[in-house]
Amino acid sequence: MGNRLSRIYTRTGDDGTTGLGDGSRVAKDDARVEAYGTVDEANSTIGVVLAVPGVPDAVAQCLREVQHDLFDLGGELCIPGMRMISAAHVTRLEVALDGFNEPLPPLKDFILPGGGPAAAACHVARTVTRRAERRVWTLAATGADVGEHAPQYLNRLSDLLFVMARVLARHENGAEVLWRHDRGRAAGG
Repeated sequence: MGNRLSRIYTRTGDDGTTGLGDGSRVAKDDARVEAYGTVDEANSTIGVVLAVPGVPDAVAQCLREVQHDLFDLGGELCIPGMRMISAAHVTRLEVALDGFNEPLPPLKDFILPGGGPAAAACHVARTVTRRAERRVWTLAATGADVGEHAPQYLNRLSDLLFVMARVLARHENGAEVLWRHDRGRAAGG
């Protein structure tokens, strides 16, 4: 592949539009742009998790593969009618999720986002991924052609990121911080 981005600025977006992968132009706040833009945000937040020193190899390897998938998913959303994410991608996430979740103790309470730098970054990635899923559903609600596996992938990914945050909290601090739902009552509230 040659140099695709030899000049970073083009000025073509100065009118509030952007080009899709098929060459058509849409408003920068179009539902399709919101969807693939938020997938890009999710990918970037995963990059932050990977930038934290000491992330376990199994987590890092899985997240690197996810980053490639998210780049593919962004391309799928940017080119109407394109399909790059399949049922196999969703299944791969489910297998990873089961593998990371199996040694964890069952949750009896909600946990607070945090637990260490990598775990906290993973929680941010989880919430951005949930937003990306919502944006894909918004796009689908407009009648746009959206692949059936795109929202499924994002749904499983947010679940995987939740479980990975639990793994990372234990790796970094040995435990998770549980939500104390009764704290207001205990203080006389």
